[in-house]
Amino acid sequence: MDTLIKLADIAVNMDLEPAEETAVVPQTLPSKIAPCGQVVGQPVGHLPVGHTVGQPQAAPHRLSRQEAKQRALGIFHATVSGNRTIPLLKTMLTTACERNCYYCPFRAGRNYQRVTFQPDEMADAFMSLYRAGMVQGLFLSSGIIGGGARTQDKLLDTVTILRQKHRFGGYIHLKIMPGAEQAQVETAATLADRLSINLEAPNEGRLHAIAPKKQFAEELVRPLQWLTQYRAQKPHLRHASTTTQFVVGTGETDLELLATAAYLHQQLKLARTYYSAFRPIPDTPLAHLPPENPLRQHRLYQASFLFRDYGFDLEEMPFTPSGHLPLDTDPKQAWAQVHLLESPVEVNRADREMLLRVPGIGPKGASAILAARRRGTLSDLNHLRAIGVETKRPSPYVMLDGKRPLRQLSLW
Repeated sequence: MDTLIKLADIAVNMDLEPAEETAVVPQTLPSKIAPCGQVVGQPVGHLPVGHTVGQPQAAPHRLSRQEAKQRALGIFHATVSGNRTIPLLKTMLTTACERNCYYCPFRAGRNYQRVTFQPDEMADAFMSLYRAGMVQGLFLSSGIIGGGARTQDKLLDTVTILRQKHRFGGYIHLKIMPGAEQAQVETAATLADRLSINLEAPNEGRLHAIAPKKQFAEELVRPLQWLTQYRAQKPHLRHASTTTQFVVGTGETDLELLATAAYLHQQLKLARTYYSAFRPIPDTPLAHLPPENPLRQHRLYQASFLFRDYGFDLEEMPFTPSGHLPLDTDPKQAWAQVHLLESPVEVNRADREMLLRVPGIGPKGASAILAARRRGTLSDLNHLRAIGVETKRPSPYVMLDGKRPLRQLSLW
């Protein structure tokens, strides 16, 4: 089979695997689900913490002919270190798999034609695209055949060929297979820029319900722990960052997901936890379930960023009695409504941690405020605007030189 045809065949389902894509944010949230199970409208992108769906955003991006051709091969725009955007090939060594995960289009027993690359074939295919200027980085995963360790060897062989034979020094995101050995994981950490292993569910019980052949602690969490230990033991070496993914919408609660995410961010120092809103795949055991509301996925991203970048704890999340985040308010805003409306933050005295708890103030805004305070007193909203801090969202929750800022009330 022609290489491009094989890549296109794999690409059909690669959007189910979040990686480093640059999100396109829609103007509005889909308001209903069509009877066939398809979401009406665009999926919700990864908005910054504090933004809500429906706020003015850039118009949805319409793919050009060239971009459509790239997407058909599995090439996505990706944001990597330094906020650089590169074209990233997302693909797999094989779509054959011996595991029977109930949500997965590549599950064992599903009736469709499988596609397989050998390591040297995949390396040559990627380099052809690279030399043609179509890609600058690679996201490489695989179905599991012959066990996780054997499959991991093939993934490592591919990356080794790229690094050593082809002297490719660009960005590589490599999947760690369930069942991979510790030495393989440590080798991967020296070859790739980012590693990920998908937990898919927040705990053993939830995982067994959707992926009965996977072992949560032994196969999935342990490699992440190995990577944390390896970085601590060899701090002088360059190490890959780590991420994971959860499938959202197969019975788990937000509390379960975020309890695990908090552990991953705070104890294992994961760079990202990705959330993939469940989408039913024909000819799988979960095909009868409805698709998950993409706004739930968005709220989970916001909460994870609060753990990673804003110093929040799990106990501070505004869970409902059913263990879910409210969909109508982002979690940082909900926290501020309870804790800051009557006790606003004095911008001229608050430390960085407290500034980050104010809606509308992120890491860059907090740094700008701390720098400006060394030059003088911030006494009105114009001072915040002058240093690049957005003022509409923070204004109900702050004081400036001992006074609440004057706010213009909306007419609507």
